Amino acid sequence: MRQRTEYPRPQFQRKDWLALNGEWEFAFDDGDEGLAKGYDTGRVTFPLKINVPFCYQYPASGIGDAAVHPCVWYKRTFEAKGGRHALLSFNGADYETDVWINGKHAISHEGGYAPFTADITKLLKRGKNTIVVRCHDPFDPAFPRGKQSWTGERFACWYIPNTGIWQSVWIDWVGEDAILSHTLFPDYDTCSVSGEIVTAGHADEAEIVVSLQGEELKKVRFGLDGKRTRYSFKLKEPNAVDADYAWSPRHPVLFGAQFRLYRGGKLVDAAAARFGFRKLTVDGNNIVLNNEPLFQRLILDQGYWEESGITPPSAEALKEDIRLAMAMGFNGARKHQKFEDPYFYYYAEELGFLTWCEMPSAYEFCAQEEARIASEWAKIVREASLFASVIAYVPLNESWGVRNIVSDPAQQNFARALYYATKALDPTRLISTNDGWECLDATDLLGIHDYAYDSSLFAEKYRADRYHELYPQGRRLMAEGCAYRGQPVLLTEFGGIAMSDETKDGNWGYNDGAQDAEAFYARYADLVRGVYAHPEFRGFCYTQLTDVQQEVNGLLYPDRTPKFDCERIKRITEGKE
Repeated sequence: MRQRTEYPRPQFQRKDWLALNGEWEFAFDDGDEGLAKGYDTGRVTFPLKINVPFCYQYPASGIGDAAVHPCVWYKRTFEAKGGRHALLSFNGADYETDVWINGKHAISHEGGYAPFTADITKLLKRGKNTIVVRCHDPFDPAFPRGKQSWTGERFACWYIPNTGIWQSVWIDWVGEDAILSHTLFPDYDTCSVSGEIVTAGHADEAEIVVSLQGEELKKVRFGLDGKRTRYSFKLKEPNAVDADYAWSPRHPVLFGAQFRLYRGGKLVDAAAARFGFRKLTVDGNNIVLNNEPLFQRLILDQGYWEESGITPPSAEALKEDIRLAMAMGFNGARKHQKFEDPYFYYYAEELGFLTWCEMPSAYEFCAQEEARIASEWAKIVREASLFASVIAYVPLNESWGVRNIVSDPAQQNFARALYYATKALDPTRLISTNDGWECLDATDLLGIHDYAYDSSLFAEKYRADRYHELYPQGRRLMAEGCAYRGQPVLLTEFGGIAMSDETKDGNWGYNDGAQDAEAFYARYADLVRGVYAHPEFRGFCYTQLTDVQQEVNGLLYPDRTPKFDCERIKRITEGKE
């Protein structure tokens, strides 16, 4: 049985923890009768077994049932650790989650992609304890779903869904005093670090120790201002910092940051994090990283696996995806319609790979959709901001969930609200507010989706003086009442070339099939040359890394076997062929 055994939160690692992945009892509850039957008490034996964190729809779970079951239950036991407090965490459970410990309710959480934590200390007893989890994932298009089908069937570019727990579950053993969360924002220009820590208990001091390659550079200790404390300190004078200190794809330097908590001078909690100094700005229509122009060669990465859906089969599988993308010449990925397992962003910053973070879409504009997206997106941004690899945010994609944004003031204002809320949460990254088309003026980037067969019309079509009258993919590029204001322009979806022998039995690609590998190389090279030759494009995102179920336009098969010669793809991607 495949298991996820690594510490699940790499950006804030504790040493004393208990993995809750692996075998759980499991039950379908199609009639939503579990509460009435006493499932929450922990005294009912569930009929199935499931391998957490894999979802029942996929083989890695041990079940592999693609049928619709909107309500599911989980149960297992674990041993409490005497004298320690317990912080129970889920990296992801879709969509409405309730947890009981020894028959007592511990937490309710809404949202399929953001992590959440509950202090379950007061619910524990000595020895063996029982945890029960109920997940309810209705097929409601007003729920943020990303690429998960809400009809019960695969269709177009939506796939078999993932229901319930789909990322790691664990317990951190801490004391009464603990750091519950933190933010960390490095400032490249001033070589300073700032952020906030949130604590529990009665600790009175915190300390942050910064190191580089094991050598301690700075130790800052400060008093706490209650449960939430802001901090800020300089690491070195800016003119004393060599360029080698900056994080970039060419030189991904990362600093260690040890967070420590004290009460009466005694160390009561500690966790390890890391960060990179880098600066993202816009200069005219250029994207600038550390005061140098940045051209982005991105791959669209949907993060699906044959055996496990949106759950990575292992942390190493995420690293391997990045390595494969880099071997084909890409310097980053647009992680499409999901907030990925944190090890993706963690390995990306380690390997010098740029990433875009995107909010999974809902598909019916209403007050409930607005509230759900705003709430979950805030949590996602807070988590994503901890990784140096994340350079851009995409709150909305192709007007999904805001279908009338082209002319509806309410939907336009909702998109603007997401833009400004994201800026308030994290002012250090760039934002493509509604990537693809029907773009607003409140955006840092203009992302265009155009699945043209070839590049013959790029130069004539995409001119700044014409953006207000363009209709890529038949959709207006700029929403009504919104004007292009000189932002950097990227072709953030294009290509999607499928092979002719694969487009059958309902399988498809965005572009007519190539007859053989040489035909693919020729068409891919033509499209990429068209982007490089365009004076206004500052990067591209090719569709896509792997085949996903019925969508067969990947550079890799679903099992990650390359379809083509990676070295030749690399030459084309880098504009050398």
